[in-house]
Amino acid sequence: MPFSAPPPASGERYALSASLDNARHLSSLLRAVHFQDHATCLATASGLRVTVEDAKCIQANAFIQAEIFQEFSVQEESVMFRISLSVLLDCLTIFGTSSLPGTSTALRMCYHGYGYPLMLFLEEGGVVTVCKINTQEPDELLDFDFCSTKVVNKIILQSEGLREAFAELDMTSEVLQITMSPDKPYFRLSTFGNAGSAHLDYPRDSDLMEAFHCSQTQTNRYKISLLKPSTKALALSCKVSIRTDAQGFLSLQYMIRNEDGQICFVEYYCCPDENITEAEL
Repeated sequence: MPFSAPPPASGERYALSASLDNARHLSSLLRAVHFQDHATCLATASGLRVTVEDAKCIQANAFIQAEIFQEFSVQEESVMFRISLSVLLDCLTIFGTSSLPGTSTALRMCYHGYGYPLMLFLEEGGVVTVCKINTQEPDELLDFDFCSTKVVNKIILQSEGLREAFAELDMTSEVLQITMSPDKPYFRLSTFGNAGSAHLDYPRDSDLMEAFHCSQTQTNRYKISLLKPSTKALALSCKVSIRTDAQGFLSLQYMIRNEDGQICFVEYYCCPDENITEAEL
């Protein structure tokens, strides 16, 4: 159902305006990065990026391409603001999280610019609700500088493989150890919990492995407490790209297909656990 929000007043222009026939496409992606109350939104001509960070150790980005929206207009080169992600999700699901069959919540989102609130017009079954959410000065975001030229190892795995791993490994462990290598064991996940050590290996010719590009052997450990928020995105995804750079920084990029078959991405960056020494590996 196309949305019919009131047009802006004569001569009035929004720095950002966007509309979606189904607000659930946006809310499900935002839930996948909702592990802190606040998020930084960046809108450019290519779409919307919503970033959440914690303790400068983990960063999550939800990417919603402009093509996903029925209308997406940015009047400046980029528009950036900080917002309460908890409040935004509450507003997007104001009609409930599960609509009746054949119905959906239409969304129109408008933002005048710096200092103004983000306005949401939500319509379902002929009922329109208007929400205004205060915006804040955006924080400086951590730059993981994770460009493709610095990637040392990369694999693409069907998400069900990683979901099974998290179900089987001992999550009482403080760390998840990831080994990526051009030789055996190729791709190994290890935990060290109360019941002892557990290892899960994936051969490079596994049915779950879609791509395998490893140039050197790397073993890094990551705090499970930092990785747990990414399981929300994992649950929604069909594929996951796992990449590491020379310093052991980890990128988990989840490919998520919405109800209409459109593709969006959620990416998590995580720094390695600095308390691990070479002798312990």
